[in-house]
Amino acid sequence: MIGLVLAAGAGRRLRPYTDELPKALIPVDGDTTILDIALRNLASVGLSDVTVVVGYRAPAVSSRVPELQDRYGVRLTLVYNDRAEEWNNAYSLWLARDQFTDGALLVNGDTVHPVSVQKTLLAARGPSIVLALDTAKRLADEEMKADFSPDGRLRRITKLMDPAAATGEYIGVSLISPAAAGGLADALETVWRRDPNLYYEDGFQEYADRGGAIRYADVGDVPWVEVDDHDDLARARAVACRY
Repeated sequence: MIGLVLAAGAGRRLRPYTDELPKALIPVDGDTTILDIALRNLASVGLSDVTVVVGYRAPAVSSRVPELQDRYGVRLTLVYNDRAEEWNNAYSLWLARDQFTDGALLVNGDTVHPVSVQKTLLAARGPSIVLALDTAKRLADEEMKADFSPDGRLRRITKLMDPAAATGEYIGVSLISPAAAGGLADALETVWRRDPNLYYEDGFQEYADRGGAIRYADVGDVPWVEVDDHDDLARARAVACRY
C-alpha cells in the first residue's frame, strides 16, 4: 500500500497565495504546508512510498522533493497531470492508477486533518473502499455529502444532496483496497471520458453503481478543514497548530 496525495489543483479562490504555488504548498502552521501535513500523517502510519499527483505549478513541488523525502523519511513519486487547469480531479486520480494497484491511502491536497483520520481508516480496512466520514458536522450545500444504506454500503455521494438525507460529509481521505483498485480505475476512466469536469467522487459513485462495495469510517469529533478559500485557510491555520 502507498500513500497518495492529489495536489494538482490551482486553488484560484486562494490568490494571491496560489499565484506561484499550488494549493497544497500554502503554509498553515509556520512553514508547514498542507502537503507537509499529508506526508507527515502518511509517514506516521508507516507508509514510506507516496505518490503525489501534480499539475498546476508542478515545479514548486518537484523542487522540494529532496527536502520532503529527508524530512518525512518517504520516497516520493510525482505523477504529472497536464490537464490540471482544464479538467477536474477524476482524471488526476485515474492518472495514478498504476500506483494504487496494491492499495492506497488517498488524501486530498487541500484537506488539513490529524493523523487519527488515517488510523481510523486503517483500522477499518478490508476488501472495499473506505471513506473517512464526518457524521457530526452540520451540512449545507457546499459539502461533499454521502448517503449509506443501513448495511453500510454507499448509495450516493454528491454535493447535490439534501443535507438531511446524508449520513455525513466525506472529508477527502479514503482507503482504496487492492481488491477494489482495478474496478475503481475503470470507473474513473468511464467518468472522466464522459465529462472531464467530474470529480473523483463521481468515480466512487460509478464504482458503487456497478456493485462495488464502498463503506465508511466515522472519524469522530476531530478538527479538520477543506481549504477552498481565505476563510477556510484562516480556520486551517487555527487548527493545524494543534496537531
